[in-house]
Amino acid sequence: MNQAAMQDFGKLVLRIVLGALILLHGISKLKNGLGPIEGMVVGYGLPGFFAYGVLVGEVLAPLMLLFGFYARIGAVIVVINMLFAFALAHMGQLGQLNDQGGWALELQGMFLFTAVAITLLGPGRYAINQR
Repeated sequence: MNQAAMQDFGKLVLRIVLGALILLHGISKLKNGLGPIEGMVVGYGLPGFFAYGVLVGEVLAPLMLLFGFYARIGAVIVVINMLFAFALAHMGQLGQLNDQGGWALELQGMFLFTAVAITLLGPGRYAINQR
């Protein structure tokens, strides 16, 4: 396998893993409703309809990543979604470690920075529109 093909395959792996793992969170919200998210958003003084943004960030954007359809835009949406998650749900854990000594927000951090990497690298050749 040549260098370009390996890079494109690596980008595909990043897109598939991030898209699939974030989509699972979105499916959970579709099944269980947005009530807790809406309560949190309203608790911060934001309009309740902002809670629906989580569906964009956890359903639409992951599908864009999985298919490679405007994947950079999908990745930017995931970045924005994760920044909101940090600000609204995880700010108290920002400097904490978990019981195993890792960062308490390592999963959220991995989601955030994988999305940043996809934004910078692009989706690669194995994408619907390679943008």
